[in-house]
Amino acid sequence: MARKTLAVAALIAVTALTATGCTGAAATKEGSATAAKDPDRVSGTITVLTHRTDLVQNGTMKKYAAAFNKTYPRVTVKFEGITDYEGEVKIRMNTENYGDVLMIPNAIAKKDYASFFASLGSASELSEKFRFTGNTTVDGKVYGLATVGNANGFVYNKAVWKKAGITDWPTSPQEFLTDLKAIKTKTGAVPYYTNFKDQWPLTAGTASIGSVSCDAEANDKLATSTAPWAEGSDLNVIDSLLYDVVHDKLAEKDPTTTNWENSKGLIARGEIATMQLGSWAITQMQDAAETAGTNPDDIGFLPFPAQKDGKFCAITSSDYQQAVSLHSEHKPAARAWIDWFTEKSGFARNEGSIPTAKSGALPDTLKPFEDNGVTLLEQSQAKSAEVNAIDNAAEIGLAKPDYRQKLVDMARGVQSGSLEDYFAELDKKWSEAQKTTGS
Repeated sequence: MARKTLAVAALIAVTALTATGCTGAAATKEGSATAAKDPDRVSGTITVLTHRTDLVQNGTMKKYAAAFNKTYPRVTVKFEGITDYEGEVKIRMNTENYGDVLMIPNAIAKKDYASFFASLGSASELSEKFRFTGNTTVDGKVYGLATVGNANGFVYNKAVWKKAGITDWPTSPQEFLTDLKAIKTKTGAVPYYTNFKDQWPLTAGTASIGSVSCDAEANDKLATSTAPWAEGSDLNVIDSLLYDVVHDKLAEKDPTTTNWENSKGLIARGEIATMQLGSWAITQMQDAAETAGTNPDDIGFLPFPAQKDGKFCAITSSDYQQAVSLHSEHKPAARAWIDWFTEKSGFARNEGSIPTAKSGALPDTLKPFEDNGVTLLEQSQAKSAEVNAIDNAAEIGLAKPDYRQKLVDMARGVQSGSLEDYFAELDKKWSEAQKTTGS
């Protein structure tokens, strides 16, 4: 997207930012973070932009606001649920009207965070208290706190897998394929669902980088790798598995007809068996099971089918990060909302997700991972700026669905080309982009 050119006033605002992100008339010597801790000093009306339209529509976010007001009665919180969050907010950020609190769009490069968001404090301090701060750290300052964190793997219907005679998690891609074939043969379920049409679920593979190698820094290493899709690499194994699932006709017949909302009911009713998603999806599928009159306990979560030294690893990563708009006129109130939502709201627990606050416990939905010794690794984002620069220059889109949609189309025979040639093409683009970005 075209980057916004800061006006003189905005540049002054950036210069005036304290480590806690307070500017202008709202600023105090203690800064907005300190002010936000004193309810008597925090007031105003703030608008929170969110991608969780479901929680806005069903009144859940209003309930959070009501709970927030018990501590901060002088703050009015309004929510704006946006269906096409990335597309719409990206455009709005060319203006100064993008709410007081917002989820940082993926399209905004880390190097530009200071141009759009108020600093929340120093990385050295906040990283002691919160998970995933590396995602939004620029020059030692943190610009956003994750709403929740997630482990990455596969949501599955345990009853369907059991009906197919499968009781143990697959430990390799080949075992995974064998299990899906058993599901196809012995049950009436579609073994695997790509959610191809809604596109974004295809990016779940990227979130699993590091699961194969059991390396929390695997994503950072893409900055210096000249062949990310080389044989045995995380991306090679992850993308090969998707290709093989589709090529072996273990997914839905026509990927262009998939529907994300419908998929919840399909897996809840046992009509489909498996989907690659983050652990955030477990509670949504369990809710769908209750609606469908089936057993919510049938919904399970399994790690990526690969082991190192006989152990599973699962990468954890953050969901959207909440940030305070640089142009907010009520920064202490906006900061108070983020702090309360992160530490006091219980949102992570309610969503069955990993809490951003390190003091929080893992959700019950991940107890099977604990019981089976799955190692959880927080994906390092230390070199995400360099990786993103290469990715953008290569025009691949690791966090976008396009290249995996082509992978699926090749696997089902509607696009020509071999998997090996496609990986070679991706590696060439990546290597050439490294040279142009200086990485």
